[in-house]
Amino acid sequence: MEPYPGEFSTKDAKALIDTFPEVGDPIIIFTGGEPLLRPDIFELVRYADAKGLRCVMAPNGTLITADTARQMKEAGIQRTSISIDGPDAASHDAFRGVGGAFAGAMRGIEHLKAVGLPFQINTTVTRGNLSQFRKIFRLAESLGATAWHIFLLVPTGRGANLGREVITAQEYEEVLNWFYDFRKTTSMQLKATCAPHYHRILRQRAKADRIPATMDNFGLDAVSRGCLGGTGFCFISHTGQVQPCGYLELDCGQVRKTPFPEIWKKSPQFLELRDQKQYQGKCGVCEFHRVCAGCRARAMTMNGHYLAEEPLCSYQPRKV
Repeated sequence: MEPYPGEFSTKDAKALIDTFPEVGDPIIIFTGGEPLLRPDIFELVRYADAKGLRCVMAPNGTLITADTARQMKEAGIQRTSISIDGPDAASHDAFRGVGGAFAGAMRGIEHLKAVGLPFQINTTVTRGNLSQFRKIFRLAESLGATAWHIFLLVPTGRGANLGREVITAQEYEEVLNWFYDFRKTTSMQLKATCAPHYHRILRQRAKADRIPATMDNFGLDAVSRGCLGGTGFCFISHTGQVQPCGYLELDCGQVRKTPFPEIWKKSPQFLELRDQKQYQGKCGVCEFHRVCAGCRARAMTMNGHYLAEEPLCSYQPRKV
């Protein structure tokens, strides 16, 4: 496969990696598209790993062979994430729109297990698979996954044609409360992603249960924030455009023109995302803003602005 027009060269990518330690000790997620399609991917992982940066990868699993799994481990990948959106081939392949996707992902997982490379299962929550969540979790458990992360669908990019699969605000609330209860039944690491409301629900439920919302009780969810776009996370495209996340195509700077650390620290959009006063509607006054902030990509896609209120939140702040 030929590179996309304007895609970073190996030299460009290494120069970018050189700047990452200037903003702290970040985790680098090699994602895509499909990261295993880059012929220099393992060279870049080794380069970042040599700088002491934690490297993880998000392939779709179908291109993982015994050889690529070995190379991933040797290069320095510390964890992979594989998306599984149904408990069997029929449901997963229907969602992915590609026959054989489930079988390919299962083969890839077996190769990861053979080399001892930890993996997590990511599952997108949709109207079609809500009733199958326990089965998907049991599959992740039986495969030996290190973690199970659920993702609330953001109807943008490749997910734009899945708008009919978006659950309602009330269903959103119900599934996250279910998730809070379900985590008590397993020692596996569970995490809700692109679901910032969970951080509110966790604190509401923990208070009602008289359980301190600490790391000992809830892991990283107790100290993390819901939407990290522009605050603790960002996405850098194959051409160097910096965005709050991969789902929010908002140009916050171009690393070919401005050093990444300067963009991270001074981008006007990032500074807005770090200031609650800039948020619109109930997100601007919500007492849980610091731990939630709403999904900025859904706000953009469904409410027309990245600082608009989260469209799939049923909670009414005390100040409203």
